[in-house]
Amino acid sequence: MPFGDDERPLYEIKANLFKGLAHPYRIRVLEILAAGDEVPVSELIAQTGLEASHLSQHLAVLRRYGLVASERRASVVSYRLAHPQVAELLHAARRLLGELLQDAQKHRAAAQSLPALRTQ
Repeated sequence: MPFGDDERPLYEIKANLFKGLAHPYRIRVLEILAAGDEVPVSELIAQTGLEASHLSQHLAVLRRYGLVASERRASVVSYRLAHPQVAELLHAARRLLGELLQDAQKHRAAAQSLPALRTQ
């Protein structure tokens, strides 16, 4: 059943949230921020191994989608999660990933226990 025109903007906002999450380095940055209060850009560079310009691009995406906030003190820019729910979302995603990996391992084990096929 298609959604109505009044519902479409809400689904677009939700889709944009996931676009903001749709890169491994952005997930890593969010996990770093979830582990601390505010993290200076220099620390994010050190922990991700990204060049400053690439990190800046990822941070811009995270800011655009409302996932992080920044603050400048003198020459130091620090980032934090914009909402505590972002950390909750990361924890939920990690739990789901763990379950998916367990299921995949079970399927792999089951596939390996199948009888061998004859080759011609």
